[in-house]
Amino acid sequence: MAKTGTTTQGLRAAIERSGYYPALVAEAVEAAVGGEPVASYLVHQETTFDSNEVRRHVTVLVLTRTRFIVSHTDEQAADGTSPSPYATTSTESVRLDRISSVVLSRVVANPESYTPGSLPREVVLTIGWGAVSRIDLEPAACGDPECEADHGYTGSSTADDLSLRVSEAGDGPDSVRQTLTFAQSLSEATVASTAVR
Repeated sequence: MAKTGTTTQGLRAAIERSGYYPALVAEAVEAAVGGEPVASYLVHQETTFDSNEVRRHVTVLVLTRTRFIVSHTDEQAADGTSPSPYATTSTESVRLDRISSVVLSRVVANPESYTPGSLPREVVLTIGWGAVSRIDLEPAACGDPECEADHGYTGSSTADDLSLRVSEAGDGPDSVRQTLTFAQSLSEATVASTAVR
């Protein structure tokens, strides 16, 4: 793990490299982190196309010794609430012991010839801490195709607070590598935080 000063400087440099309102994003992230040392971070800038608009946003994930911090900044076009374009930045600070799941999905090409250590084509990092849950329900049924009884509903509940997709083609191999590193650091930190309880 890098030294704190280097990691903090690396976070600042990554925010500046993203080129997405770096002064605004850095101020929000630094205020949320406070004086805590930065253990690991991930800066993900994404551009999406919405009808005839190009929209950009950036997500910054920071891991400290005790917390997981999420900062998200979106830009908005001028509208009825504002005569000029504007940006909205939000930060959330989550205690590590609140994180209930860290899911990392890897997509690899030609799995039959995969060699350990090869970079996946894309990764999806999903982190749950209970702030947002999704419930998928469907009518329950029995095995009898002639049955007309009401069997109620069946479903599943999924913690889905944050999901981030990073691909080699769209974001570059360094971004995929950084996502893998951050996911591993976060997984290790959540295990350590539950062992302390």
